[in-house]
Amino acid sequence: MAERAGVSQPTVSRALSGSPAIAEATRRKVIEAAEALGYFVDERAARLRRGSTGTLAVVVICREGDSASSINPFAYALLGSVCVAASEKGFETLVSFQARGQDFFGHYQEQGRADGLIVIGTTTNAPAWEHFRGIGGDTRRVAYWGSPFDELDWVRSDNVAAGKLAAEHLLAAGYRRPCFLGALNTPQVQFTERYEGYAQGMRDAGLEPCLAPTVKAATREEEGFRAARGLIERGLTGPGGFDAIFAACDAMALGAIEAFAAADIQVPGEVGVMGFDDLVAGRFSRPPLTTLTPDPAEAGAALVEAVLEGERAEARRRVPVSLIARGSTARC
Repeated sequence: MAERAGVSQPTVSRALSGSPAIAEATRRKVIEAAEALGYFVDERAARLRRGSTGTLAVVVICREGDSASSINPFAYALLGSVCVAASEKGFETLVSFQARGQDFFGHYQEQGRADGLIVIGTTTNAPAWEHFRGIGGDTRRVAYWGSPFDELDWVRSDNVAAGKLAAEHLLAAGYRRPCFLGALNTPQVQFTERYEGYAQGMRDAGLEPCLAPTVKAATREEEGFRAARGLIERGLTGPGGFDAIFAACDAMALGAIEAFAAADIQVPGEVGVMGFDDLVAGRFSRPPLTTLTPDPAEAGAALVEAVLEGERAEARRRVPVSLIARGSTARC
């Protein structure tokens, strides 16, 4: 190989190991010679010699007993965005789905399997978050999406801004009594933040916020269905009534639409509905669901940056959200 590339054997070794002492033109000649001879570099070994695995670990926290099809589709979109952002930085990703206590593991960095860890997933699995809450430290590089714990280095949607935007959108569409549908004071910090933004938007318009609390159920859709049915039983008009809902997530919003359909209540004619996440199912519901969403690509890039840049990255970063207006709030 050295003869084919026209360099010495030590130069070949340094070029293939990624030594910065080798000029890029020389490195290219060595690589071309290696490829011509059918030789492939052990990139993992080369990276380890340089003090890097070239890999980021990603843990997706799931609810115990859930199948892969039950995981929030936004988590998959975020996972894909993390993988793309890592690849653009020259890193591979090692992905693990974890739900049961006996499976919890995050010490990839200590084992030399990854340069850092990104944790995403449902906040309903409290034991998992308690476990991964203790993974971070001075020597460990960990970033979290949607963490229920404020002291961690998290990346989140700008949920307060999203809630305010939801209230403004519904009021601008002609609704006068929009109500927030979701649970507060739970590990799902994002839901509380969205309510706070919605409440701010209502008060800015001189209106009182309304809360339709959800109760834990097997699925978010069922939670939304039950909460909407409770609102229906309270009546659409008069004191305590409502004419629109902003659900804490799309799955709840879709459940609410089902409840309204079962009660022969027209959406958006009699009640407007909007959610958060931009699930694919919402794009094809009847009517299509108005929603708010962060850009998964920006969220994934922020998480990768938080891990790779460490103290130089902006910790606890908010990812901007955008409104996607569809038929479920389009009053004629």
